Amino acid sequence: MRLLVRTMAIFKLTVKERDPKKLGAFLLKNGFSRQALNKSKHHQGMILVNHKRRYTSYNLKEGDEVIFVSGKEKENPWLKPSYGPLKIVKESKDYLVVNKDAGVLSIPSRYEDDDAVVNRMLGYFENKGETAVKPHVITRLDRNTSGLVLVGKNPIAHARFSKLSKDIFIKKYHAIVHGNFASNELIGIVDKPIGKISDGVKRGIVSSGQSAQTKYRVLDQVEDASLVELQLLTGRTHQIRVHMQAIGHVLYGDELYGAEDDFERQALNCFYLQYPDPFGDEEIIIKIDDPLDMQRLWMKLKR
Repeated sequence: MRLLVRTMAIFKLTVKERDPKKLGAFLLKNGFSRQALNKSKHHQGMILVNHKRRYTSYNLKEGDEVIFVSGKEKENPWLKPSYGPLKIVKESKDYLVVNKDAGVLSIPSRYEDDDAVVNRMLGYFENKGETAVKPHVITRLDRNTSGLVLVGKNPIAHARFSKLSKDIFIKKYHAIVHGNFASNELIGIVDKPIGKISDGVKRGIVSSGQSAQTKYRVLDQVEDASLVELQLLTGRTHQIRVHMQAIGHVLYGDELYGAEDDFERQALNCFYLQYPDPFGDEEIIIKIDDPLDMQRLWMKLKR
């Protein structure tokens, strides 16, 4: 039997002149959610100010050292480790960025619960001999979309990244789509609401749907095919796939949205992440090459 002990993450902060003076407000400003504060209080965590335990109503002063010890995370008995490959692009104390292959789920599903990115992270830490962590997927990709996935090692990482706005937390994709763009349409923004159009997973442009915006730029064109760079300004299910279909440029391999070709999955890859590290002062930029199947498809189309 595999026994997992969930560690309690520890964070140190120093109060600056312009910070809120109430301890609770200070922690909320620094990316700790109300749920995290509650878990710390009721699940064996603690909050210390200058090494003394304090409540969230405590009044802070400039220079105080605040130590936040998160509560223990609830064990998920159904989450199993997998020892499949995990392509790690960046690892810090609080999060990982991995390059996900097409065909791999980001998180386990009801029907496939043993080999998602989350399962592979558990296996990765187990192999390292480290106490297992509960992964928190921050940027999720569809099974057949490849590329960069950001995964927190604790709930605080998830909360801090989730507070970053889309204008500073930038995700870019490459897609190969059917058809060509007119000379006055090589750069643009698709601004169309997205909602469910059936009982299944398919989405579409629905007037009552959620607001959705996708910025795009055409990088290259050949006969009846285009290579496009896309940036998500919102994060809706199947957003890029739906928006490209809506403007007449279905992704290669995307049978769900009407593609008729022999590419085996939607030709979509998250190749770029940019964000201010919420645990430091560094601006992080991560860029990867498109996978070989997309490179080969584009070379074939260019011939």
